[in-house]
Amino acid sequence: MHSSLIERWRATTTTRLAGVGLLIAMGLLLGGVAALFSPAVVLAGILGLLALLALFSSIQVSFLAIILIATLLPFAAVPINVGFYPTFLDIALAALLILWLLRLLARPDERLVGSPVNVPLLVFIALACVSFILGMGNSVSRDVVRHFGEIVLALLVYFAVINNVRQRQMVRLFVQAIIVGGFIAASIGLILYILPAPTSANLLGYLRIVHYYPEGEGIIRYVGDNPDLMRRATSTAVDPNVLGGMLILTTTLALSQFFSRAPVLRREALALMLLGMGACLLVTFSRGSWAGLAAAALFMAVVKYRRMWGLFAILAIALYIFAPQADVFVGHLLSGARFEDQAAAMRLGEYRDAVRLISQFPVFGVGFGAAPNIDTYLGVSNVYLLIAEEMGLVGLAAFFAVITAFFVHVLPRLGIVTDPEMEGILLGLVAALVGALVAGILDHYFFNLQFPHTVTLFWFLMGLAMVVVQGQENSSS
Repeated sequence: MHSSLIERWRATTTTRLAGVGLLIAMGLLLGGVAALFSPAVVLAGILGLLALLALFSSIQVSFLAIILIATLLPFAAVPINVGFYPTFLDIALAALLILWLLRLLARPDERLVGSPVNVPLLVFIALACVSFILGMGNSVSRDVVRHFGEIVLALLVYFAVINNVRQRQMVRLFVQAIIVGGFIAASIGLILYILPAPTSANLLGYLRIVHYYPEGEGIIRYVGDNPDLMRRATSTAVDPNVLGGMLILTTTLALSQFFSRAPVLRREALALMLLGMGACLLVTFSRGSWAGLAAAALFMAVVKYRRMWGLFAILAIALYIFAPQADVFVGHLLSGARFEDQAAAMRLGEYRDAVRLISQFPVFGVGFGAAPNIDTYLGVSNVYLLIAEEMGLVGLAAFFAVITAFFVHVLPRLGIVTDPEMEGILLGLVAALVGALVAGILDHYFFNLQFPHTVTLFWFLMGLAMVVVQGQENSSS
């Protein structure tokens, strides 16, 4: 007994000495880094390591990180060059998929969740890879490869959601996070919009420390890129149209919750958030986003929330009362609808050029790099024409197959959800996707290599909607 106590004491002492030695070594290492660089680098390294550990602590944390990064810091990157600068979103998506893979390896008897979207979406991803490979002969760069990889990760989010989100509490939490993230982004956008342009430019310039953010005077955006016209809100999204696209999703979810019988947040808080997000969306001067939100609200009013027609009437009355102040917004919308201003005219020219490019490469498109001919270019303010440019009519047909499979399965089930909370959530998710698809007629941010965060949010919402529907089907069977 005496010898066992001595051995235990020796083992404990050895462990403690090893721990002390490790702490001393870490202290010396951090001190050396601080001496060579700065204490700020050490602090950033520690915070980054803690964030990484948190990401890999659970799949739920990874999902939340994806939501908050996509809404608040979509272009932030780690300032460490590994051949490229990995963005926070890249790391969060990778952590999610790695954790999911490890769980599948640890539970070999676990079956993957099926859905009507699975096969057409896998076909769409495969066709995207085919177009990418075929287009490498035209033009390819390290950035194009990285951005294409980010888009593939964003598409895979759908599968990650339907296979890992199985409790209603998680669905509830993620919807709350999306709404709150959108409200914070809108609040930042409004504050920066109210401040003088030079002050806003200086504040946004601080984001350069997370690498992929621009700086200088060009960071402030104006209608028609003309400083003599109205300023446009950008928040941390860099582009006002991209900010507007994200706010379609978050504002629609908040609106559905405001009219829901069992909202996931207090109605008072939702009203405040709707005011903030609506005001910010207005001063983005993004006509595509306005159209998308209007389509989403109209969808909810027709399908379920008849009381929303009263909201439309109030807005119409307010528009009439404040006609002089609203004239700038109405005039901007009408000039775009009539293709009277320069931006709208350029969009019409893009449509013609896109149709010409698609007619030259109708099957698999030109890929994701650049157009192969000098007299053509890749890029158009229409998500469907952009997909056809990059992936051809075959790729566009595959995309429509995915969307059709989703709506054919989900729409008939909107009325059979008996849980009041899930009913409001499902309607908001589906309406947000409707808004995004309508906005896609006038813009391209829901399938664009430059904006993987909006692509991620789109497929995240589609996955959540499918989770709610399948949860209802399982509970009914």
